[in-house]
Amino acid sequence: MYGRIAFRHLALRPGRTLMLLAGYGVGVAVMIVLLSIGEALLAQARQEKLVGGGDITVLPEGIDLEVLKTGGLGGMFFSIDHARFVYLQLLASPRLAPNVRAVAPQIEGSLLYLRAADGSERPVRATGEIPSRTRAVGAMPALAAGEWTDDEGDRRWIAPTPAELRDDIDHFHLPPAELTAAQRATWAEWHYFNVLSDDRKRWAFVTLLAGGDIPNGRWGGQVLVTLREQGGRERRYVALVPPTGVHLSTTRADLDVGESRVRVLPDGRYEVHARARSTTGAEEATVNLVVEPAPGAYFPGAASGGEVVSGYAVPALRAAATGSICTGGRCEQFAGAQAYHDHNWGTWQGVTWEWGAARAGSFTFLYGRVDTPGSERGALFLYLVDSLGFRALFRPSRIDYEGSRTILVDGSPVRVPTRALMADVRGDDTLRVELEIEDAIGTDMRRGAERGARGATLPRPYFIQMKGLAHLTGRLAGRPLGATGSGFFETYVGGSPGVRE
Repeated sequence: MYGRIAFRHLALRPGRTLMLLAGYGVGVAVMIVLLSIGEALLAQARQEKLVGGGDITVLPEGIDLEVLKTGGLGGMFFSIDHARFVYLQLLASPRLAPNVRAVAPQIEGSLLYLRAADGSERPVRATGEIPSRTRAVGAMPALAAGEWTDDEGDRRWIAPTPAELRDDIDHFHLPPAELTAAQRATWAEWHYFNVLSDDRKRWAFVTLLAGGDIPNGRWGGQVLVTLREQGGRERRYVALVPPTGVHLSTTRADLDVGESRVRVLPDGRYEVHARARSTTGAEEATVNLVVEPAPGAYFPGAASGGEVVSGYAVPALRAAATGSICTGGRCEQFAGAQAYHDHNWGTWQGVTWEWGAARAGSFTFLYGRVDTPGSERGALFLYLVDSLGFRALFRPSRIDYEGSRTILVDGSPVRVPTRALMADVRGDDTLRVELEIEDAIGTDMRRGAERGARGATLPRPYFIQMKGLAHLTGRLAGRPLGATGSGFFETYVGGSPGVRE
């Protein structure tokens, strides 16, 4: 019946019928193509070798996986900040070794621009992998000819020596070309070390600094040594050095400031030599220390741009210092003493901060926040490591200062806190940090520079350096946490009575 009707319609209207059949055939063909594409996408989503090998793929937060799989714009410009830190301290760390067999860092189809000798630019797609790691996760492509093996750059990325790691995160920088003349004048970069005696009653702050319009403007170097006895004497030593006596490197951590220097030894330890003269007389201080960072206890660095350009890294969050500090013909010896080292750079006009670092049992933590003029208060972070390296990152909403005592700063009374408290909850992890301030010294930043800051217009002009105890409590990975240890902390306060929050 239906066949007879179809043939009669074809005989009466042949052109219209053929057009209808052709349209129907095209529709079926399009449907078949779409189903085939969908099947291919489904196979890609299920087949780990098509997305880089291994069993798990780690991507930056916020990436749309569907757009990424289909090659859309959302998958073209992503990257993972501090990828090597993620590799060394998280995915390929000793902590995960029982569960992770291999990790392969990869970047697929990244958009780059190739600039030719004639100045023309061409867009190119680039893929980056480390051959040995790609092979380890079963994603090595078949080679038509030749060989594909790790080169020296690959080796340094996945397995840097201690000295290479120090140089990579602790090297010096030049002021960016886009800075204004006023900004370049406030540029400063420095190595900072502190060391604490075994009885926790004496300590030293040592800074080797280069500042100003480096390398072609007005600039120079400075050495600062502060020696402190708890509740008692404070001695400060300074050496000013012209630019001809300052030698720094943008690829290495080594620094010369006149007779003073910092050297990274082949095994990754720091050799620190500093000489400076007392600010109140002819007495000299001579520092000769070897600072040995604990494995894995470092902060890889963070940088910010805008009106205030700044950067900060901690190559030795937990360290041991051996050597001597001599003044007036007397020397104090240190053997494996608690020590710390960080590195700062940037423009510091009007910048203030909250900062602290302490060790408590097997844990060591770092907290901080940078406040820049004319902007909202920076976010506070707390970075925690243990004997296996990075352990957790917390984001306390605030740091609360309590109590007060009065100290004299250049003859003026200044109120400083006696306690501080931070707390945060991250999923099932909780952390509470209570700081018990045992000693404090202050600097009026309107009268000079300390660790690179300029304070002429600061609303809270007194820079306070504190020493004390840190009490850690909480739970990590379902286990209770409780530990106490010593550390150093910094904040800024105003000149009026009271303690700032």
